Amino acid sequence: MTDLDPITIGREFLYFATLLTLPALAVSLLVGLVISIFQAVTSIQEQTLSFAPRILALAGLFVVLMPWMLEMSVFFTTQMLARAAHIGQ
Repeated sequence: MTDLDPITIGREFLYFATLLTLPALAVSLLVGLVISIFQAVTSIQEQTLSFAPRILALAGLFVVLMPWMLEMSVFFTTQMLARAAHIGQ
């Protein structure tokens, strides 16, 4: 194990974590922005109005993207386990 291996592992972890969370963050941001604009236009100041559409949008997103997210997670895990087996030799 060289000095750069932990840095490489950390960089790959952050890359995959960002890649997996970015769609959910983007959808949540967009839905929140649309709800905020709707509330500003209609003068409805209900605090709980933004939660239900955001949860439904995220649930739909996870239903659509779950195979891809699972594939990416399995790829990252097998890559890390293979690297750990190589380091352990």
